[in-house]
Amino acid sequence: MMASQRPSLLLTEPQKRILWQLRIAGPLPRVQLAAALGMNGASMTRLTQHLSAMGLVEELSADEVAARGRPTVPLAVSGHGGWSVGATLHLGWLELVVIDFRGLPLLHDRVPFADPDPRVFARTLDTRLRALAADHGFMRGRFLGLGVAVPGYVLGNDRNRRKVVDWLAPWNDVPLDEVLGDVLSMPVWIENDGTAAALAEYYQPQIVAYHRSVLVLFLGHGVGAGLVAERSLFPGEHGNAGEVGRLFPGNGPRPSGIDLLKTLQQAGVEITSLSEIATVMTAQHALIETWVNRVAIQLELAVFSGVVWLDPGAVVISGALPPAILQSLAARIEALSAARGQTYLAAQPRIYASSMGSAAVVIGAALAPVHAITALRGENG
Repeated sequence: MMASQRPSLLLTEPQKRILWQLRIAGPLPRVQLAAALGMNGASMTRLTQHLSAMGLVEELSADEVAARGRPTVPLAVSGHGGWSVGATLHLGWLELVVIDFRGLPLLHDRVPFADPDPRVFARTLDTRLRALAADHGFMRGRFLGLGVAVPGYVLGNDRNRRKVVDWLAPWNDVPLDEVLGDVLSMPVWIENDGTAAALAEYYQPQIVAYHRSVLVLFLGHGVGAGLVAERSLFPGEHGNAGEVGRLFPGNGPRPSGIDLLKTLQQAGVEITSLSEIATVMTAQHALIETWVNRVAIQLELAVFSGVVWLDPGAVVISGALPPAILQSLAARIEALSAARGQTYLAAQPRIYASSMGSAAVVIGAALAPVHAITALRGENG
């Protein structure tokens, strides 16, 4: 059987520190990189030569150096060290993305799919990957792993066994890493969709460069969240950190994309999916504004709780909703948070609206193997 969550590329702790510093600070000359990490020049040269041989770092071209006006050649994280796959299921279709080692999407693919059997999912994904690899020149041997985002929580402290939504019932309480890994012949990471979205949002340059801890709320078919604490995915002792949907039972109004869809449908708007909300925003402005005001109050409570316990540097409002709605929610939550904290003088987190939309889930799933390869000792995920 395929071993789960075992990176195919093993790095030393000093190598991981170099890669993280380059992700955080951007391209740096070796001398500055050594100074930032407290290493001597000889060690830095040796370590970066090994990383370069693996295709994980690269020197910028002469044109790139000239454009930045730097007198020495800087190193940057390279995309050539391997590719990672992310996949997730929606009602009626399968979504997948292939990213390079930098985390940049190389292709984004969607295929019709309606079978709830995880083995059929694995075979369909394998067939599609083989076709894409042939079409785009990918070598299957250079895939670092597969991340799969699922809408469900962990059972029995085993992150590979989940209780999922009803339409994916055959995925319940089965060893998904083994079921999928045996077909695809690569390491497999299973993540909750909120956790996957958190990883994608954290790797955004404007987040990773400035913040060590981030709380991400993801609004889609439900409402979920993910935590990054000190640059590490924080799963919780039972693997279910971020299950904020439990704060909003399904028998009442919820701060989810599906709740907005139902609100519009009940008002007579003829749409059937979250992707259609953008087409009615102008005509339904007043109704959407009312919904945003209500949901902002609900989410601010979840944000406040997370801020009290985690003290993140940033909060990201993400989800499968139009960017304008996410921006309105972020602005209202920030205003509510400021009002709540008027007498609290400590630093407060910045609140961002995501620009990734629903793609955060599948991109975050693809980042799971990359993150596992570079995670520093003691980090979860």
